[in-house]
Amino acid sequence: MKEFTITKNDAGQRLDRWLGKAVPLLPAPLAQKYIRLKRVKVNGRGSQRDYRINTGDILQLYINDEFFDAPAEDNAFLSIFKPQLDVVYEDENIIVCNKRPGLLCHPDEHEYVATLITHIQAYLYQKKEWSPKWENSFAPALCNRIDRNTGGLVIAAKTAEALRIMNDKIKDREISKYYLAAVVGKMNPPSGDLKGFLLKDEKKKQVAVYKKPVPGGKSAHTRYKTVQFKNGLSLVECELLTGRTHQIRAQFAAAGHPLAGDGKYGRRSDNEKFERKGQALWSYKLIFDFPTDAGELEYLKDKILEVPRESIYFVGEYFG
Repeated sequence: MKEFTITKNDAGQRLDRWLGKAVPLLPAPLAQKYIRLKRVKVNGRGSQRDYRINTGDILQLYINDEFFDAPAEDNAFLSIFKPQLDVVYEDENIIVCNKRPGLLCHPDEHEYVATLITHIQAYLYQKKEWSPKWENSFAPALCNRIDRNTGGLVIAAKTAEALRIMNDKIKDREISKYYLAAVVGKMNPPSGDLKGFLLKDEKKKQVAVYKKPVPGGKSAHTRYKTVQFKNGLSLVECELLTGRTHQIRAQFAAAGHPLAGDGKYGRRSDNEKFERKGQALWSYKLIFDFPTDAGELEYLKDKILEVPRESIYFVGEYFG
């Protein structure tokens, strides 16, 4: 329990508004619930959420201590009342989610609450499967990530050992990753390989594609096949044989077939024509090939996780 004495600087506010400021990590719905349950007392008694607090009022808050911390990247999960996740697969070691476009995978300099990892940590915390109080250093973490405006499958590890194994498998290319993309024009040939070297501009957060090696450049290899062509767009399945930043987006743009809606690598005229903001790209299938031993995760060998094509917005919109 924490006790506060109201000063003139706080007087005049509604009780629920003051509570939101005093306990920054407490989600608003939970704050309202605590007021109703009289876990927030004014001068020793329960009160209403619209009560106007006065100078000298003594407020007693029967609320867990962790909600009083200042919001930060490592405790932002506490502020999420109802985690929003599309869980495709889950067991005691990993959880795989179908991320919606527009959601960050990790916090950045502008956002640390509305992220996939924060929602996953809130989900596991509320299920009582994880708490920072139980751990010395480990927190559930993402094993792979995709761009903010790309949708699709992201793996998170619930344990340190699962994180280590998954990171090794991804690094050693023992997990096959497949994407669906809507690209402008007809691919010629309809299937093939895009190879080159990508050089990242850190200031622009953009990569350039080169045919030959360049200092600082990294090799990139994408295998593709056309699934369908309709109304000036090709639906292509892409297999990532390397995992570079913006690899699919940059390579198809360099080949003259940018992704529909891609504001960074695409053409404005195309994006206006197809009325799309945000690249039409989805990480839709993972295959846990595991040609070498996977230790505690060996049971996942040959497992296939796939997002149904009909649930991918641009497939139905452009090719339905």
